[in-house]
Amino acid sequence: MTRIPEEDRDIIEKAIYLPMVLTILNRDLTIINQGPFKLKQPYLNLIEKSMKTIQTELAQVKKYMKQNNLKVFELKRDEAFTMYTFLYKGYEEQHNYFNPRIRNKVQELLEFYLTHLSI
Repeated sequence: MTRIPEEDRDIIEKAIYLPMVLTILNRDLTIINQGPFKLKQPYLNLIEKSMKTIQTELAQVKKYMKQNNLKVFELKRDEAFTMYTFLYKGYEEQHNYFNPRIRNKVQELLEFYLTHLSI
């Protein structure tokens, strides 16, 4: 049974997922820059706008975590699972995440930031 409230657990999970989304967008930015696109700028603008939004949100997450004494560390990873240690106000919990679940959540966030920002 976890002692971490759902709202704080959601914040901790954002601290896990958002850097992954930034990594993917950064790679995509490089690929688009090097790719044979006729009109690169619209794609670059969309990705850069998304990255700025994510960076702002990640800064807010880190600030919240610091103010509320929350920390997260990757403990170990294998082909199927990644284990994280959550430190919550003096309590330590370990959580296993199924790697396909992580990938799906990162994909969902990527779609959210790319589609909702283009409107």
